[in-house]
Amino acid sequence: MPETETLSRGRRLLVLAICCMSLLIVSLDITALNVALPSLERELGASVSGLQWTVDIYTVVLASFLMLSGSTADRVGRRRVFQIGLVVFTAGSLLCALAPSLGWLVAFRAAQAIGGSMLNPVAMSIITNTFRDPKELARAIGVWGGVVGISMAVGPILGGALVSSFGWRAIFWLNLPVGLAALVLTARFVPESRAPRPRRLDPVGQVLVIVLLGSLTFGIIEGGKEGWGSPVLLVCFGIALLAVCALLWYEPRRAEPLLELRFFRSVPFSGAFAIAVLAFAGLGGFLFLNTIYLQNERHLSPFEAGAHLLPMAVVTLFASPLSGYLVGHFGARVPLLPAGVAILASGLLLTRLEPDSSLGLLFSAYALFGIGFGLVNAPITNTAVTGMPRAQAGVAAGIASTGRQVGSALGVAVVGTILANGSRTAGWWVIAGCGALVLVVGALTTGRRARATAERAMASFAAERPAGAARP
Repeated sequence: MPETETLSRGRRLLVLAICCMSLLIVSLDITALNVALPSLERELGASVSGLQWTVDIYTVVLASFLMLSGSTADRVGRRRVFQIGLVVFTAGSLLCALAPSLGWLVAFRAAQAIGGSMLNPVAMSIITNTFRDPKELARAIGVWGGVVGISMAVGPILGGALVSSFGWRAIFWLNLPVGLAALVLTARFVPESRAPRPRRLDPVGQVLVIVLLGSLTFGIIEGGKEGWGSPVLLVCFGIALLAVCALLWYEPRRAEPLLELRFFRSVPFSGAFAIAVLAFAGLGGFLFLNTIYLQNERHLSPFEAGAHLLPMAVVTLFASPLSGYLVGHFGARVPLLPAGVAILASGLLLTRLEPDSSLGLLFSAYALFGIGFGLVNAPITNTAVTGMPRAQAGVAAGIASTGRQVGSALGVAVVGTILANGSRTAGWWVIAGCGALVLVVGALTTGRRARATAERAMASFAAERPAGAARP
Protein backbone atom coordinates (compact mmCIF):
# COMPACT_ATOMS: atom_id res chain seq x y z
CA MET A 1 0.00 0.00 0.00
CA PRO A 2 1.22 3.51 -0.73
CA GLU A 3 2.06 5.87 2.06
CA THR A 4 -0.50 8.59 2.74
CA GLU A 5 1.82 11.29 1.40
CA THR A 6 1.75 9.76 -2.10
CA LEU A 7 -2.03 9.33 -2.44
CA SER A 8 -3.73 11.12 -5.32
CA ARG A 9 -6.62 13.48 -4.62
CA GLY A 10 -9.11 10.89 -5.84
CA ARG A 11 -7.65 8.23 -3.56
CA ARG A 12 -7.72 10.62 -0.60
CA LEU A 13 -11.39 11.33 -1.23
CA LEU A 14 -12.07 7.60 -1.43
CA VAL A 15 -10.37 7.09 1.93
CA LEU A 16 -12.54 9.89 3.34
CA ALA A 17 -15.68 8.20 1.99
CA ILE A 18 -14.73 4.85 3.53
CA CYS A 19 -14.04 6.48 6.90
CA CYS A 20 -17.36 8.29 6.70
CA MET A 21 -19.12 4.94 6.29
CA SER A 22 -18.03 4.00 9.81
CA LEU A 23 -19.38 7.26 11.18
CA LEU A 24 -22.62 6.71 9.30
CA ILE A 25 -23.37 3.28 10.80
CA VAL A 26 -22.45 4.41 14.32
CA SER A 27 -24.54 7.60 14.04
CA LEU A 28 -27.46 5.85 12.35
CA ASP A 29 -27.49 3.33 15.17
CA ILE A 30 -27.96 6.12 17.71
CA THR A 31 -30.50 8.29 15.88
CA ALA A 32 -32.57 5.38 14.57
CA LEU A 33 -32.63 3.60 17.93
CA ASN A 34 -33.96 6.72 19.67
CA VAL A 35 -37.07 6.55 17.50
CA ALA A 36 -37.51 2.91 18.58
CA LEU A 37 -37.45 3.62 22.34
CA PRO A 38 -41.26 3.64 22.83
CA SER A 39 -41.43 0.33 20.91
CA LEU A 40 -38.79 -1.14 23.23
CA GLU A 41 -40.79 0.17 26.17
CA ARG A 42 -43.91 -1.68 25.00
CA GLU A 43 -42.39 -4.90 23.62
CA LEU A 44 -39.75 -5.53 26.29
CA GLY A 45 -41.52 -3.88 29.22
CA ALA A 46 -38.70 -1.39 29.71
CA SER A 47 -38.86 1.36 32.34
CA VAL A 48 -37.47 4.86 31.74
CA SER A 49 -34.21 3.76 33.35
CA GLY A 50 -34.17 0.69 31.09
CA LEU A 51 -34.50 2.95 28.07
CA GLN A 52 -31.70 5.13 29.42
CA TRP A 53 -29.41 2.11 29.76
CA THR A 54 -30.22 0.94 26.23
CA VAL A 55 -28.78 4.23 24.95
CA ASP A 56 -26.21 4.95 27.64
CA ILE A 57 -24.48 1.57 27.91
CA TYR A 58 -23.37 2.10 24.33
CA THR A 59 -22.04 5.61 24.89
CA VAL A 60 -20.41 4.82 28.26
CA VAL A 61 -18.52 1.78 26.91
CA LEU A 62 -17.66 3.71 23.77
CA ALA A 63 -16.28 6.62 25.79
CA SER A 64 -14.36 4.29 28.10
CA PHE A 65 -12.36 2.68 25.30
CA LEU A 66 -11.99 5.50 22.76
CA MET A 67 -8.63 6.72 24.04
CA LEU A 68 -7.28 3.18 24.28
CA SER A 69 -8.40 2.52 20.71
CA GLY A 70 -6.87 5.75 19.43
CA SER A 71 -3.50 5.16 21.07
CA THR A 72 -3.50 1.46 20.09
CA ALA A 73 -4.18 2.41 16.47
CA ASP A 74 -1.26 4.85 16.53
CA ARG A 75 0.92 2.03 17.86
CA VAL A 76 -0.09 -1.13 15.93
CA GLY A 77 -1.63 0.36 12.80
CA ARG A 78 -4.69 2.48 12.14
CA ARG A 79 -6.11 0.39 9.31
CA ARG A 80 -5.70 -2.82 11.32
CA VAL A 81 -7.56 -1.47 14.35
CA PHE A 82 -10.21 0.06 12.09
CA GLN A 83 -10.83 -3.34 10.47
CA ILE A 84 -11.08 -5.08 13.85
CA GLY A 85 -13.58 -2.42 14.93
CA LEU A 86 -15.73 -3.05 11.87
CA VAL A 87 -15.79 -6.79 12.59
CA VAL A 88 -16.70 -6.37 16.27
CA PHE A 89 -19.28 -3.66 15.60
CA THR A 90 -21.00 -5.68 12.87
CA ALA A 91 -21.02 -8.85 15.01
CA GLY A 92 -22.42 -6.84 17.93
CA SER A 93 -25.18 -5.49 15.69
CA LEU A 94 -26.11 -9.06 14.73
CA LEU A 95 -26.35 -10.05 18.40
CA CYS A 96 -28.48 -6.97 19.19
CA ALA A 97 -30.88 -7.95 16.41
CA LEU A 98 -31.25 -11.39 18.01
CA ALA A 99 -31.49 -10.20 21.65
CA PRO A 100 -34.29 -12.09 23.51
CA SER A 101 -34.76 -9.54 26.32
CA LEU A 102 -33.82 -6.05 27.47
CA GLY A 103 -30.96 -7.35 29.61
CA TRP A 104 -29.40 -9.19 26.67
CA LEU A 105 -29.92 -6.15 24.43
CA VAL A 106 -28.04 -3.94 26.90
CA ALA A 107 -25.21 -6.51 27.11
CA PHE A 108 -24.94 -6.82 23.32
CA ARG A 109 -25.00 -3.03 22.97
CA ALA A 110 -21.92 -2.96 25.22
CA ALA A 111 -20.17 -5.45 22.92
CA GLN A 112 -21.18 -3.39 19.90
CA ALA A 113 -19.72 -0.29 21.55
CA ILE A 114 -16.30 -1.92 21.96
CA GLY A 115 -16.18 -2.23 18.18
CA GLY A 116 -17.51 1.31 17.76
CA SER A 117 -14.67 2.66 19.91
CA MET A 118 -12.25 1.46 17.22
CA LEU A 119 -14.07 3.23 14.39
CA ASN A 120 -14.65 6.97 14.71
CA PRO A 121 -11.46 8.16 16.48
CA VAL A 122 -9.33 5.85 14.36
CA ALA A 123 -11.10 6.99 11.19
CA MET A 124 -10.44 10.61 12.16
CA SER A 125 -6.78 9.75 12.73
CA ILE A 126 -6.66 8.17 9.25
CA ILE A 127 -8.22 11.30 7.76
CA THR A 128 -5.79 13.57 9.63
CA ASN A 129 -2.82 11.63 8.27
CA THR A 130 -4.29 11.49 4.74
CA PHE A 131 -5.12 15.19 4.28
CA ARG A 132 -1.94 17.14 4.98
CA ASP A 133 -2.98 20.59 3.76
CA PRO A 134 -4.73 22.48 6.62
CA LYS A 135 -7.50 23.90 4.42
CA GLU A 136 -8.07 20.56 2.71
CA LEU A 137 -8.20 18.91 6.14
CA ALA A 138 -10.73 21.47 7.37
CA ARG A 139 -12.95 20.72 4.35
CA ALA A 140 -12.59 16.97 4.96
CA ILE A 141 -13.63 17.48 8.57
CA GLY A 142 -16.60 19.51 7.32
CA VAL A 143 -17.64 16.55 5.17
CA TRP A 144 -17.14 14.30 8.18
CA GLY A 145 -19.47 16.53 10.18
CA GLY A 146 -21.92 16.52 7.28
CA VAL A 147 -22.25 12.76 7.65
CA VAL A 148 -23.66 13.39 11.13
CA GLY A 149 -26.27 15.55 9.41
CA ILE A 150 -27.00 12.77 6.93
CA SER A 151 -27.44 10.28 9.77
CA MET A 152 -29.84 12.69 11.43
CA ALA A 153 -31.74 13.23 8.22
CA VAL A 154 -31.94 9.55 7.33
CA GLY A 155 -31.77 7.96 10.79
CA PRO A 156 -35.08 9.03 12.35
CA ILE A 157 -37.08 8.50 9.16
CA LEU A 158 -35.37 5.24 8.26
CA GLY A 159 -35.59 4.06 11.85
CA GLY A 160 -39.25 5.01 12.04
CA ALA A 161 -40.02 3.23 8.77
CA LEU A 162 -38.15 0.10 9.87
CA VAL A 163 -39.81 0.04 13.29
CA SER A 164 -43.27 0.61 11.80
CA SER A 165 -42.79 -2.06 9.11
CA PHE A 166 -40.54 -4.71 10.67
CA GLY A 167 -39.97 -3.86 14.33
CA TRP A 168 -37.02 -2.41 16.24
CA ARG A 169 -34.68 -5.32 15.43
CA ALA A 170 -34.49 -4.18 11.80
CA ILE A 171 -32.41 -1.18 12.93
CA PHE A 172 -29.55 -3.51 13.85
CA TRP A 173 -29.93 -5.69 10.75
CA LEU A 174 -29.28 -2.53 8.71
CA ASN A 175 -25.72 -2.30 10.07
CA LEU A 176 -24.66 -5.64 8.61
CA PRO A 177 -24.41 -4.82 4.87
CA VAL A 178 -22.88 -1.39 5.52
CA GLY A 179 -20.32 -2.80 7.95
CA LEU A 180 -19.33 -5.62 5.60
CA ALA A 181 -18.99 -3.23 2.64
CA ALA A 182 -16.79 -0.89 4.70
CA LEU A 183 -14.63 -3.85 5.74
CA VAL A 184 -14.00 -4.92 2.14
CA LEU A 185 -13.29 -1.37 0.94
CA THR A 186 -10.92 -0.70 3.84
CA ALA A 187 -8.82 -3.76 2.97
CA ARG A 188 -8.64 -2.67 -0.66
CA PHE A 189 -8.12 1.09 -0.55
CA VAL A 190 -7.08 2.43 2.89
CA PRO A 191 -3.28 2.57 3.39
CA GLU A 192 -1.78 1.47 6.69
CA SER A 193 -0.27 4.14 8.93
CA ARG A 194 1.01 4.33 12.47
CA ALA A 195 2.81 6.74 14.74
CA PRO A 196 6.62 6.72 14.37
CA ARG A 197 6.91 6.26 18.15
CA PRO A 198 4.55 3.61 19.54
CA ARG A 199 2.90 4.30 22.89
CA ARG A 200 2.78 1.76 25.70
CA LEU A 201 -0.44 0.41 27.19
CA ASP A 202 -1.72 2.05 30.38
CA PRO A 203 -3.97 -0.52 32.13
CA VAL A 204 -4.26 1.49 35.36
CA GLY A 205 -5.39 4.60 33.48
CA GLN A 206 -7.86 2.51 31.46
CA VAL A 207 -9.44 1.03 34.62
CA LEU A 208 -9.72 4.49 36.20
CA VAL A 209 -11.50 5.88 33.13
CA ILE A 210 -14.00 3.00 33.18
CA VAL A 211 -14.63 3.49 36.92
CA LEU A 212 -15.10 7.25 36.46
CA LEU A 213 -17.59 7.06 33.59
CA GLY A 214 -19.42 3.98 34.85
CA SER A 215 -19.95 5.27 38.39
CA LEU A 216 -21.03 8.70 37.17
CA THR A 217 -23.63 7.31 34.76
CA PHE A 218 -24.88 4.61 37.14
CA GLY A 219 -25.29 7.16 39.90
CA ILE A 220 -27.38 9.52 37.78
CA ILE A 221 -29.62 6.83 36.27
CA GLU A 222 -30.14 4.51 39.24
CA GLY A 223 -29.55 6.90 42.12
CA GLY A 224 -31.51 9.71 40.49
CA LYS A 225 -34.71 7.63 40.68
CA GLU A 226 -34.67 8.16 44.45
CA GLY A 227 -33.85 11.87 44.23
CA TRP A 228 -30.70 13.88 43.67
CA GLY A 229 -29.65 13.40 47.32
CA SER A 230 -30.01 9.61 47.33
CA PRO A 231 -27.23 7.51 48.98
CA VAL A 232 -26.61 5.57 45.76
CA LEU A 233 -26.03 8.76 43.79
CA LEU A 234 -23.79 10.32 46.45
CA VAL A 235 -21.67 7.16 46.77
CA CYS A 236 -21.28 6.92 42.97
CA PHE A 237 -20.32 10.58 42.75
CA GLY A 238 -17.75 10.01 45.50
CA ILE A 239 -16.25 7.09 43.57
CA ALA A 240 -16.15 9.22 40.40
CA LEU A 241 -14.38 12.02 42.28
CA LEU A 242 -11.78 9.58 43.63
CA ALA A 243 -11.22 8.24 40.11
CA VAL A 244 -10.66 11.79 38.82
CA CYS A 245 -8.15 12.52 41.59
CA ALA A 246 -6.35 9.24 40.89
CA LEU A 247 -6.15 10.05 37.17
CA LEU A 248 -4.76 13.53 37.87
CA TRP A 249 -2.14 12.05 40.19
CA TYR A 250 -1.17 8.94 38.22
CA GLU A 251 -1.27 9.92 34.54
CA PRO A 252 1.36 12.74 34.63
CA ARG A 253 3.78 10.27 36.24
CA ARG A 254 3.68 7.88 33.28
CA ALA A 255 6.03 8.38 30.35
CA GLU A 256 3.20 7.47 27.94
CA PRO A 257 -0.17 7.90 29.66
CA LEU A 258 -3.54 6.84 28.32
CA LEU A 259 -4.94 10.31 29.09
CA GLU A 260 -2.37 12.80 27.81
CA LEU A 261 -3.02 15.68 30.21
CA ARG A 262 -0.53 17.94 28.40
CA PHE A 263 -3.14 18.35 25.65
CA PHE A 264 -5.23 20.28 28.17
CA ARG A 265 -2.50 22.89 28.59
CA SER A 266 -3.86 24.15 25.28
CA VAL A 267 -6.85 26.35 26.10
CA PRO A 268 -8.42 25.76 22.64
CA PHE A 269 -8.10 21.97 23.10
CA SER A 270 -9.62 22.15 26.59
CA GLY A 271 -12.38 24.35 25.22
CA ALA A 272 -13.05 21.93 22.36
CA PHE A 273 -13.33 19.06 24.84
CA ALA A 274 -15.72 21.01 27.08
CA ILE A 275 -17.83 22.09 24.09
CA ALA A 276 -17.96 18.47 22.86
CA VAL A 277 -19.35 17.39 26.25
CA LEU A 278 -21.89 20.24 26.32
CA ALA A 279 -23.06 20.00 22.70
CA PHE A 280 -23.51 16.24 22.78
CA ALA A 281 -25.19 16.38 26.18
CA GLY A 282 -27.66 18.70 24.49
CA LEU A 283 -28.03 16.31 21.55
CA GLY A 284 -28.48 13.21 23.72
CA GLY A 285 -31.08 14.93 25.85
CA PHE A 286 -32.78 16.46 22.80
CA LEU A 287 -33.25 13.13 21.00
CA PHE A 288 -34.32 11.27 24.15
CA LEU A 289 -36.93 13.84 25.21
CA ASN A 290 -38.29 14.41 21.72
CA THR A 291 -38.76 10.71 21.03
CA ILE A 292 -40.84 10.32 24.19
CA TYR A 293 -42.70 13.60 23.57
CA LEU A 294 -43.61 12.93 19.94
CA GLN A 295 -44.78 9.35 20.42
CA ASN A 296 -46.18 9.35 23.96
CA GLU A 297 -47.63 12.87 24.15
CA ARG A 298 -48.46 13.71 20.53
CA HIS A 299 -49.31 10.04 19.83
CA LEU A 300 -47.37 9.84 16.57
CA SER A 301 -46.21 6.60 14.96
CA PRO A 302 -42.44 5.89 14.86
CA PHE A 303 -42.35 6.90 11.19
CA GLU A 304 -44.26 10.14 11.85
CA ALA A 305 -42.00 10.94 14.81
CA GLY A 306 -38.93 10.45 12.61
CA ALA A 307 -40.42 12.68 9.92
CA HIS A 308 -41.05 15.44 12.47
CA LEU A 309 -37.31 15.54 13.24
CA LEU A 310 -36.52 16.19 9.57
CA PRO A 311 -36.20 20.02 9.91
CA MET A 312 -33.40 19.59 12.44
CA ALA A 313 -31.69 16.93 10.35
CA VAL A 314 -31.81 18.81 7.04
CA VAL A 315 -30.47 22.01 8.61
CA THR A 316 -27.66 20.04 10.27
CA LEU A 317 -26.81 18.50 6.91
CA PHE A 318 -26.18 21.93 5.37
CA ALA A 319 -24.69 23.62 8.44
CA SER A 320 -21.96 20.99 8.96
CA PRO A 321 -20.00 21.51 5.71
CA LEU A 322 -20.55 25.27 6.05
CA SER A 323 -18.93 25.03 9.47
CA GLY A 324 -15.93 23.22 7.97
CA TYR A 325 -15.56 26.01 5.39
CA LEU A 326 -15.80 28.70 8.09
CA VAL A 327 -13.21 26.98 10.29
CA GLY A 328 -10.82 26.60 7.35
CA HIS A 329 -11.07 30.28 6.35
CA PHE A 330 -11.86 32.19 9.57
CA GLY A 331 -11.08 29.93 12.53
CA ALA A 332 -13.20 28.14 15.14
CA ARG A 333 -14.77 31.20 16.79
CA VAL A 334 -16.90 32.19 13.78
CA PRO A 335 -19.07 29.04 13.77
CA LEU A 336 -18.91 28.37 17.53
CA LEU A 337 -20.61 31.54 18.76
CA PRO A 338 -23.73 31.26 16.56
CA ALA A 339 -23.82 27.54 17.42
CA GLY A 340 -24.19 28.35 21.10
CA VAL A 341 -26.82 30.99 20.42
CA ALA A 342 -28.87 28.62 18.23
CA ILE A 343 -28.83 25.74 20.77
CA LEU A 344 -29.77 28.16 23.56
CA ALA A 345 -32.66 29.59 21.52
CA SER A 346 -33.88 26.10 20.64
CA GLY A 347 -33.93 25.03 24.28
CA LEU A 348 -35.84 28.16 25.27
CA LEU A 349 -38.49 27.52 22.60
CA LEU A 350 -38.83 23.89 23.67
CA THR A 351 -39.63 24.92 27.25
CA ARG A 352 -42.95 26.21 25.85
CA LEU A 353 -43.98 22.86 24.34
CA GLU A 354 -47.34 21.31 25.19
CA PRO A 355 -48.97 18.20 23.63
CA ASP A 356 -50.98 20.46 21.30
CA SER A 357 -48.27 23.04 20.49
CA SER A 358 -48.20 24.27 16.90
CA LEU A 359 -45.96 22.66 14.33
CA GLY A 360 -44.50 26.11 13.64
CA LEU A 361 -43.14 26.32 17.20
CA LEU A 362 -41.94 22.72 17.08
CA PHE A 363 -40.17 22.96 13.73
CA SER A 364 -38.61 26.34 14.56
CA ALA A 365 -37.06 24.84 17.69
CA TYR A 366 -35.87 21.80 15.74
CA ALA A 367 -34.34 23.90 12.96
CA LEU A 368 -32.50 26.10 15.48
CA PHE A 369 -31.05 23.05 17.18
CA GLY A 370 -29.97 21.70 13.81
CA ILE A 371 -28.15 24.96 13.03
CA GLY A 372 -26.35 24.91 16.38
CA PHE A 373 -25.38 21.26 16.29
CA GLY A 374 -24.33 21.44 12.64
CA LEU A 375 -22.04 24.39 13.30
CA VAL A 376 -20.42 23.00 16.44
CA ASN A 377 -18.93 19.75 15.16
CA ALA A 378 -16.19 20.92 12.80
CA PRO A 379 -14.60 23.36 15.32
CA ILE A 380 -14.42 20.60 17.94
CA THR A 381 -12.66 18.13 15.67
CA ASN A 382 -10.46 20.63 13.90
CA THR A 383 -9.21 22.16 17.14
CA ALA A 384 -8.53 18.74 18.66
CA VAL A 385 -6.53 17.21 15.83
CA THR A 386 -4.85 20.15 14.08
CA GLY A 387 -3.36 21.78 17.17
CA MET A 388 -1.52 18.66 18.28
CA PRO A 389 1.34 16.55 16.83
CA ARG A 390 0.28 14.29 13.92
CA ALA A 391 2.09 11.40 15.58
CA GLN A 392 -0.49 11.56 18.38
CA ALA A 393 -3.51 12.24 16.18
CA GLY A 394 -5.21 9.05 17.37
CA VAL A 395 -4.84 10.01 21.03
CA ALA A 396 -6.09 13.57 20.43
CA ALA A 397 -9.03 12.39 18.31
CA GLY A 398 -9.81 9.76 20.94
CA ILE A 399 -9.98 12.37 23.69
CA ALA A 400 -12.23 14.62 21.58
CA SER A 401 -14.51 11.67 20.72
CA THR A 402 -14.58 10.70 24.39
CA GLY A 403 -15.91 14.16 25.18
CA ARG A 404 -18.71 13.64 22.68
CA GLN A 405 -19.71 10.26 24.11
CA VAL A 406 -19.43 11.40 27.72
CA GLY A 407 -21.69 14.33 26.88
CA SER A 408 -24.23 12.12 25.13
CA ALA A 409 -24.31 9.66 28.04
CA LEU A 410 -24.68 12.42 30.62
CA GLY A 411 -27.36 14.19 28.58
CA VAL A 412 -29.51 11.05 28.37
CA ALA A 413 -28.87 10.19 32.02
CA VAL A 414 -29.72 13.65 33.35
CA VAL A 415 -32.80 14.47 31.25
CA GLY A 416 -34.07 10.89 31.51
CA THR A 417 -33.85 11.07 35.29
CA ILE A 418 -35.58 14.46 35.26
CA LEU A 419 -38.31 13.01 33.02
CA ALA A 420 -38.75 9.98 35.30
CA ASN A 421 -39.32 12.40 38.18
CA GLY A 422 -42.14 14.05 36.21
CA SER A 423 -40.58 17.26 34.83
CA ARG A 424 -40.15 17.37 31.04
CA THR A 425 -39.83 21.19 30.99
CA ALA A 426 -36.80 21.07 33.28
CA GLY A 427 -35.16 18.79 30.70
CA TRP A 428 -35.56 21.46 28.03
CA TRP A 429 -33.94 23.99 30.37
CA VAL A 430 -30.94 21.65 30.63
CA ILE A 431 -30.60 21.78 26.82
CA ALA A 432 -30.86 25.59 26.85
CA GLY A 433 -28.16 25.68 29.51
CA CYS A 434 -25.89 23.53 27.34
CA GLY A 435 -26.27 26.08 24.53
CA ALA A 436 -25.46 28.99 26.83
CA LEU A 437 -22.32 27.26 28.04
CA VAL A 438 -21.21 26.44 24.48
CA LEU A 439 -21.47 30.16 23.73
CA VAL A 440 -19.48 31.20 26.80
CA VAL A 441 -16.77 28.53 26.49
CA GLY A 442 -16.45 29.17 22.76
CA ALA A 443 -15.91 32.88 23.35
CA LEU A 444 -13.32 32.32 26.09
CA THR A 445 -11.21 29.64 24.39
CA THR A 446 -10.80 30.84 20.80
CA GLY A 447 -9.05 34.19 21.18
CA ARG A 448 -5.44 35.17 20.51
CA ARG A 449 -4.25 34.44 24.06
CA ALA A 450 -5.89 31.03 23.96
CA ARG A 451 -4.12 30.19 20.70
CA ALA A 452 -0.79 31.11 22.29
CA THR A 453 -1.31 28.37 24.90
CA ALA A 454 -1.80 25.87 22.07
CA GLU A 455 1.60 26.83 20.63
CA ARG A 456 3.24 26.31 24.01
CA ALA A 457 1.56 22.91 24.36
CA MET A 458 2.89 21.91 20.93
CA ALA A 459 6.37 23.00 21.99
CA SER A 460 6.22 20.68 25.01
CA PHE A 461 5.68 17.71 22.70
CA ALA A 462 8.45 18.80 20.35
CA ALA A 463 10.90 18.93 23.27
CA GLU A 464 9.95 15.59 24.86
CA ARG A 465 12.48 12.81 25.25
CA PRO A 466 12.65 9.68 23.09
CA ALA A 467 10.05 6.94 23.62
CA GLY A 468 10.63 4.92 26.73
CA ALA A 469 12.62 7.63 28.54
CA ALA A 470 11.29 8.56 31.93
CA ARG A 471 10.09 12.08 32.52
CA PRO A 472 11.98 14.18 34.99
